[in-house]
Amino acid sequence: MPTTSGTLGIIGCGNMGEAVLRGLATAGILQPENAIVSAKHQRRIDHLAARYGVRTTLNNQEVACNADLLLLAVKPQIVKAILREIADSVGESTVVASLVAGLSIAGIQRGLGKKRPVVRTMSNTPALVLAGATAIASNGSVTEAHLARVHRMFGALGKVVTIDEEQMNAVTGLSGSGPAYVFLMIDAMADAGVRVGLSRDEALILAAQTVMGSAKLLLETGEHPGRLKDMVTSPGGTAIAGVATLEAGGLRTTLIRAVEAATQRCAELGDGEGRGLD
Repeated sequence: MPTTSGTLGIIGCGNMGEAVLRGLATAGILQPENAIVSAKHQRRIDHLAARYGVRTTLNNQEVACNADLLLLAVKPQIVKAILREIADSVGESTVVASLVAGLSIAGIQRGLGKKRPVVRTMSNTPALVLAGATAIASNGSVTEAHLARVHRMFGALGKVVTIDEEQMNAVTGLSGSGPAYVFLMIDAMADAGVRVGLSRDEALILAAQTVMGSAKLLLETGEHPGRLKDMVTSPGGTAIAGVATLEAGGLRTTLIRAVEAATQRCAELGDGEGRGLD
C-alpha cells in the first residue's frame, strides 16, 4: 500500500534526497507519478527522471506548489534562500519535512513566514538500501495523521525513532554522520586484512559482512553490545588480543569525540543558518 496518498515533493534531490527517493522506489510504496523533485542542474534532473520515472523540474516553486508532503533536502548554506523562494508556494495543508542539518523547526517557520505543519528529520545514506536510521521531531501543527505518514515513509527506509527536537543535533552527529565513521572502519579493517595476507576483494567482503552481521545480531537479539563482545572474546583468545589493542589505541574515546565534534558542527550550522532566519 502506498505510503503517501498525495504527492511527495523533494527540493534539492542530491545524494540524501535521492537516497530517500530510491528507498521508496525500491520498497514499492511510492508511484513515480506521485513524486516531483527538483535539483540545481539539468543533467541531474535528467538522471532522476530516467532512473525513477518521477516528474522533475529546475523550479523549486513548482515542487512546492504541487506537493502536499514537501521534503527539503538542500545544503544548510542555501536553505535560507530556498525557503524565501518557495514561501508563497507552500499550501496551508502542506506538511514540510526537513532533512537540513542544524535547521530548527522554528527556523523553517521563520523562513516560510507563516505557520505550517513542520517535521524535522535526520536520516542517513543507508536509506539507499532500506537500512537507514531516521529520527523525527515535529511542531504543534503536525497532526497524528501527518506524523504517521512521515513515520511510514521513513519506516520503509529502515529504523525510525521519534525524539524531542533538542536531541536532533546529537542524532546528526551519531547516525547522520555515522556511516562515514563505519566506512572508515571497514576500509581500515580491509587494509589490515590485506596486510596479513588476504586479497583486497576478500578482505573488503569479509570486513563489510562482519560489520553488517554484527549490527544485525545486536538489533535482532536486543543484547547489550558489551554482552555480544564477551561472547566473542574467549579467555586468552584472538579477539581479546585485538580488543586490547583497540582500547590501547583509544578507539572508543576517538569515536566518542567524533560524534561530539559532528554534533557541535551541526549546532554551528544551525547558529549560522537556522537562527539567521530571524
